[in-house]
Amino acid sequence: MAGSDWTCSLSAMHEWESQDYEPSLPVSEKSNPLTRDIDRASAKCIVRMLQACDAQMFQEETGATYQRLLGERVVETVVEVAKRVQLVLKDPQDSLVVLSGCGTSGRMAFLITSAFNRALRELNQSSVYSYIIAGGDRALLSSQEAPEDDPKLGMLSLKKACEGKKRVLFIGISCGLSAPFVAGQLDFCLQHPEVYTPVLVGFNPAHQARDEPMPGCTFTFRSVVQRMQELAKSQKAFLINPAVGPEAISGSSRMKGGSATKILLEVVLSAAHAATFTNTPVTHKGILQHMRAYEKTLDKTYAQTDGITALLEAAGQSLLCGRRVCYMGWGSLALLGLIDASECIPTFGADYEDVRGFVSGGYKELNNNEGPLISLGPDFCIAHEDFLHLILPSLNDQDIVLLVYTHSDDVSEVAELARRVREKTSNLHAIYHRVDGDTAAAVQQEDFNKLCLSSLKITWPSPASESLLHMWELSTKLLLNAVSTGAHVLKGKIYQNHMIDVQVTNSKLYCRATRLLRKLSGCPESQCEEALLKAIYEVDELTVGITSCDITTHTLTARNRSKVVPLALVCLLTGCSLVEAESRLEQQPIVREAVKACLT
Repeated sequence: MAGSDWTCSLSAMHEWESQDYEPSLPVSEKSNPLTRDIDRASAKCIVRMLQACDAQMFQEETGATYQRLLGERVVETVVEVAKRVQLVLKDPQDSLVVLSGCGTSGRMAFLITSAFNRALRELNQSSVYSYIIAGGDRALLSSQEAPEDDPKLGMLSLKKACEGKKRVLFIGISCGLSAPFVAGQLDFCLQHPEVYTPVLVGFNPAHQARDEPMPGCTFTFRSVVQRMQELAKSQKAFLINPAVGPEAISGSSRMKGGSATKILLEVVLSAAHAATFTNTPVTHKGILQHMRAYEKTLDKTYAQTDGITALLEAAGQSLLCGRRVCYMGWGSLALLGLIDASECIPTFGADYEDVRGFVSGGYKELNNNEGPLISLGPDFCIAHEDFLHLILPSLNDQDIVLLVYTHSDDVSEVAELARRVREKTSNLHAIYHRVDGDTAAAVQQEDFNKLCLSSLKITWPSPASESLLHMWELSTKLLLNAVSTGAHVLKGKIYQNHMIDVQVTNSKLYCRATRLLRKLSGCPESQCEEALLKAIYEVDELTVGITSCDITTHTLTARNRSKVVPLALVCLLTGCSLVEAESRLEQQPIVREAVKACLT
């Protein structure tokens, strides 16, 4: 186990930048040298490793290898895109700004458009922002991986969202420059330049964009990027694609990918709003200052190492006992709880009951395009009332409940909920943001602290503002990502720094699973894909019927299977049958330990 003396060396921070480091992989899929031993680390070390990985977002450019978040070219492009948003805000008639993405990227699009439309309403302005998420609104709360692979669906959803509009600024988000859904939308924009100006946000260099053919298409993501690069010279298209370093858990773009998306787009839209409504010009210096404020937020958040460690350990203990982690939130911080919970299912092969998010006000607070989704089943019940009715009666001391709120929320409502939870479990914790000098809230908080086992309080400089709310959101996202990731590491869901129990539900995850099997087993790629297919179809011999199917068919079948990657890996390492591999995993349900047992 990595002891509490883990330190981050400068060479490890930059090792991934070498051209010789995992050269066949794009940055977003590389493993991070900082977290090689995260699966054997103590809770405190996990927090410090995550902090070091997140800090890589703000590293300075060290050479010509990669553009960085704070680099000259990225900031210049952010300035130009902010000016394009400003044009829409000045003349909103028949205009629209659309943010679109899959998974975490789509959820960030939703969060950001909700916040900035709310800001416009408060100024008595009409809303100009719209979001699209692959799989529709159910994908805000659950994993909907298959629609990501459909470029035509992406194009049709954009066409529908922009009906009747004469000017559209389209911002497509794909962390790995890989999602066919977004590629279809960007291609549609390029075909209709009289209406659409496309912007691509992602975190790989252009030459690492995915180049595999897509169903029913003559173009690839990379060819779309190349066309955009050409148009970018005349500012008819824009690419914002800094490298932020590999994720702490390889390929888990919900973490840095999601955070950097939030930072970039909030900086763009905030600058456009300031220029339009307070006559503050969009400048290189202003953009850079705003980005630096997010860096300070990261530092302020991780200054709470001991508090984060306590939460992570408590959540890990709950998951190890087969119990649940519940986030109870207020306002936009609650949405981050919903988002974090929804991402645990595809990332860690978690059950939807393992980590749940609930929001005060339910769907009224969410205010999503499609309205309440309760008819889709109990996992779409997200209000505090749903928690009280469905979850609270069966809670015990092995379940952890985490309250997430700010001083501007109704603290008496928070306290009332806390009292009800305490009747069932003492395992109650809080994350609380307050503004310096708010003594009334501080007094209320003192009483409230007595109800909680731990209370992680972050104090921010006054006054409270829209910009500060964005910082609270990023801080909360970092905290919840650390808690849920660390808890699953402690549960044994990570091997080295790989998602060993990843769900194989789209082409990107299928390719990732095959690569991972190859890396961990040392077997040839063809043999690894064979083992993966045997696990998906639950057979020891593949038929022509199986091998002649395309990846889409494989991933549709895999949706109804669990532990396909661990099963395939055990078969590769031991040469045993699927039945034997299942038996080994039943005897040792902690996936990491089962894999280690096969390797020794």
